[in-house]
Amino acid sequence: MLALFKKRETVASVAPAVSAEPMRSEGAESVYALAQVLQRDCSGLGLEAAQLRGALDDCAAIATGQTTALSQLQAQAHQIAQAQQRIQSETAQSQQAMQRARASVEHVGLEVSGVVSTLKQVSEAASQITQVALQTRLVAFNASVEAKRAGEAGLGFSVVADAVKDLSTQVESISKAIMGTVASLDQRIQSLAQDLRVDVPVDAKADQDRQVHLALMGAESAVQRIVEAAGASVGLSQGIQTQVNGMGQEVQTVRDALADASKRSERVLGVSERLMEVIATCGVETADTPYIQLAQQVAGQVAERLEQALGSGRISLTQLFDERYQPLAGSNPAQHSAPFNALTDDLFPALQEAALKALPEVVFCIAADRNGYISTHNKVYCHPQRPGDVVWNTANSRWRRIFNDRTGLASARNTRAFLLQTYRRDMGGGKFVLLKEASAPITVQGRHWGGLRLAYRF
Repeated sequence: MLALFKKRETVASVAPAVSAEPMRSEGAESVYALAQVLQRDCSGLGLEAAQLRGALDDCAAIATGQTTALSQLQAQAHQIAQAQQRIQSETAQSQQAMQRARASVEHVGLEVSGVVSTLKQVSEAASQITQVALQTRLVAFNASVEAKRAGEAGLGFSVVADAVKDLSTQVESISKAIMGTVASLDQRIQSLAQDLRVDVPVDAKADQDRQVHLALMGAESAVQRIVEAAGASVGLSQGIQTQVNGMGQEVQTVRDALADASKRSERVLGVSERLMEVIATCGVETADTPYIQLAQQVAGQVAERLEQALGSGRISLTQLFDERYQPLAGSNPAQHSAPFNALTDDLFPALQEAALKALPEVVFCIAADRNGYISTHNKVYCHPQRPGDVVWNTANSRWRRIFNDRTGLASARNTRAFLLQTYRRDMGGGKFVLLKEASAPITVQGRHWGGLRLAYRF
């Protein structure tokens, strides 16, 4: 841009004297106007690039969350498939057990039929015993009559005949009792045998006569349906798992594409920032010039105060450049302490707070060491943290924190005269503010301590 100025001046110097001054003035104004247009366009490009980068970051965060959710879903689907396979295996074993139970019942039915046959034999034997008892009692009666006819000679025989008659009576009574018991038992066993039969024709009467067998068949049929349902469920679960795996691969592809797009948008953002810097360094007054000058001014004041503190012995050079940050227990987002906290709390507020009022739209003015550590923030952002309230802490408790993101580190480690950046500031809870930031290096006794960050809306 300076070369363009020189070229126009050279052309003007060889023109006629009467027209030299108007041409030079007209050329300078044209270049100045062009520079302002370029500055506005670059600023707009930076705005769009920052918004695009933010949108890509949001999409990448969503894709990352989806990847995590899909990973969990894959694990759960795998567990479900394993559980369903176990169910299928257990129900198959249950089906086999039911088949064995039904076979056992059929065997019991056959055995019961044998018992029925045996009971019939017992009943027949008892009937024969009864007949024998009747005949014995009849013989005993005849013997008793004959003994009475014999008089005293048949007296002993009469006693024996009476005893035999009484015994036969008891045998007959016992035999009849046996027959009655066998008949009752036979009826019950017949009913049980009927329930266990498998060869009864299928009709209403059969359904009433073989309840046990039908119950076992119903249970076996139900188990078979469970086996079939478990098999279908396993197949469905495997299909779902395949689809989830495919979705995971697609989401990963989207993540990769978003990462690539984010890198490209960052390069576009970097180009717009470099163009704004080039225009600003050409001496052309732009909308960013006052903020750049203010950042440089405050950076010089901070450096001066730190050197005075070193000269007076308030702090040593080792302490001022100490990078051993100590985590503050229970802080979220994480806060850290440093050996120079007390000094910055004393020196920085006056300079930083004054800068907030020096120009319109200034959001914050802070000094960061070369690692992005903010020892002392503006007062509005220096509130003590609220335990458990991460969203509030993120927005209102920004001191004693390390901001080592792209913008924070670039500002903290920049050693050029100034640096212009455009970015989204995370305020917590999904809220962002689009800002432009001018930063200038802070040098103490020839060493780069950090950078002065001045952010403003545009």
